[in-house]
Amino acid sequence: MPSVLEEINNGSSGCGTAADGPDALHPAFTPLVDPAGIQIVPPSPAAKPLKNINEVRPLIVQGRKQEVKQLLRTNAWPANHPIRRQLWPMLCMQHHGNGGGKTDTMDNFYWDMVNQVFGTTDLPDKSISLPPFVEPSHCQSYYMTHKGRSITDRVVSVLGYACPDIVYSPTIYPICALLLHYVSEEECYHCMASLVASKEKTFITQTKLLYEVTWKTVMQICKKHVKSAAVHLARHCSNNRSERIYMDWIWWIFQGLPFHHLVRIMDCFFHEGIKVLYRTAMAILILFQKFTTSSSEWLAEIQKNGVDSALTKFCKELPVTPQKLLKVAFGIRGLSSTYISRVFLKTEMILRSKSAVNGSKQMVRSRSSENLPNSQSQNNIQMVSHTLTIREKMSEEMYNDMTPSYLNLAKWFPFPNPTFGDEELHSRLRNRLLTLWSWLPVRITMYQPILLYTTEEHGCSLTTFYVRVEQHEPTLLMIKTCNNEVFGAYCSSKWGERNIKDDRGNRQAYFGTGETFLFSLYPERAKYPWVGMDGDKVHHAAELFMAADTKMITIGGGDGQAIWIDENIRYGKTDHCVTFNNPPLCPSGDFEIRVLEVYGFARDQLS
Repeated sequence: MPSVLEEINNGSSGCGTAADGPDALHPAFTPLVDPAGIQIVPPSPAAKPLKNINEVRPLIVQGRKQEVKQLLRTNAWPANHPIRRQLWPMLCMQHHGNGGGKTDTMDNFYWDMVNQVFGTTDLPDKSISLPPFVEPSHCQSYYMTHKGRSITDRVVSVLGYACPDIVYSPTIYPICALLLHYVSEEECYHCMASLVASKEKTFITQTKLLYEVTWKTVMQICKKHVKSAAVHLARHCSNNRSERIYMDWIWWIFQGLPFHHLVRIMDCFFHEGIKVLYRTAMAILILFQKFTTSSSEWLAEIQKNGVDSALTKFCKELPVTPQKLLKVAFGIRGLSSTYISRVFLKTEMILRSKSAVNGSKQMVRSRSSENLPNSQSQNNIQMVSHTLTIREKMSEEMYNDMTPSYLNLAKWFPFPNPTFGDEELHSRLRNRLLTLWSWLPVRITMYQPILLYTTEEHGCSLTTFYVRVEQHEPTLLMIKTCNNEVFGAYCSSKWGERNIKDDRGNRQAYFGTGETFLFSLYPERAKYPWVGMDGDKVHHAAELFMAADTKMITIGGGDGQAIWIDENIRYGKTDHCVTFNNPPLCPSGDFEIRVLEVYGFARDQLS
């Protein structure tokens, strides 16, 4: 099998003829487009006949994702092909969970929103204010008319109104504009809403943190999987400048590539997600290395204007066909979705931890009662356990005098002396759970904790456990053993992810992210975060966060399991593991469960 570079050596541009005129192009585009300047790259005469929508639709409806993926990658529909009028909405809407179709509840929803935001469905004469998540310098409109740009503004504004959680997402505008070249305004909105809300795949990042995570992810995978191209880039600039170039990786695509290349990339993107953009960026670097090392013209461009300017110009004048670009992108080997996700999540956790350290000046790894929360968090933690009512080593009078909050908390921590006064009781109860509360991610402490599952009320069944907790994210798992040890874990991902399958159809053994951590509250207070929080490179054995099946649940792996619980939620084991570098959470290693509880966090913020 030829290498990627051998493949691209066999073909250069072939970027053919411009259109005969607007009339030849117009049938494929909406009236919002001025098609005069759009270049058309006809399919190769040797290529197989292009599929039509009637051949593609059944595959999407039946959920035959692998077949759809291959079909999208290999069918080189030109930019003026009419298939996108129906194809793009179907691809986007499949991520909404309705099989690629529009539901009855969507009828008139967009226009109701337009009325609500603007007071009329008429297009305003004045310019529309864009949401703050948009970057004015990246509002690409491509071949939209003046009216088309105004409608793009309106769709983006309504999306911002409907999705107030979007903080920073500069790619929304160009993606929206691209959609409006082929679909109606209403369809464009529903497509964008589906991409934004997608849970299974990432299409659009929505915060500044995740925007930074994406370029750092691209930089890491380029340095590993297209190493020579990354070295070539770094050779022509300082290290800091190299990072700055990677920061603009997404704009190599959305602002740099010719329209006919970009449209083919979007064919695949609307089905496969952001990994298509990662691969495209890597392909650009491969091609950039090839042409700048073999062409004196491009080398002179680097020497004259700098590598960043040369890369921008190279993207705009890309000397290969759209199909050749995709062939290079998808020909990069060893780059699985699972690997990309792992790099992305690790980068995200590292940035979150650094942000927390820099923002609060607190240690990430805590093994003491330091960093207790403020008074607001102290009020919040009183709600953590509202159903526990066991009287432990207390006199009847003490039990009756206790408030419900402290009565519930008392269950988790045994005290040898049942006659100590209220002040000491309150202090010891509060400090242990307040310590735990201080270890939670700051954003989580803003939400109301809710009891999802307790062995006392719901029984000792792993099936019941899954039914009650598997769709909640994150969760807090607390265990009290028959020897009165208290420990547990903050689990960053849904337990339902145990059923997610990889690209080959196999269930993943482990899941979760580096935000997961272990803790011990009695007799010792200690937090054990992911070892990758320190920013060092870690092996796969240090990324085994959560695992579960019908027989057990596990937290932490690599040379042992930090917490293992059997299917009857009665017995468990604890050992040192590589992922958290923790000691056994109870001295004996084996334990019998007295109580197990799982808490979720309601999205209604605490007042």
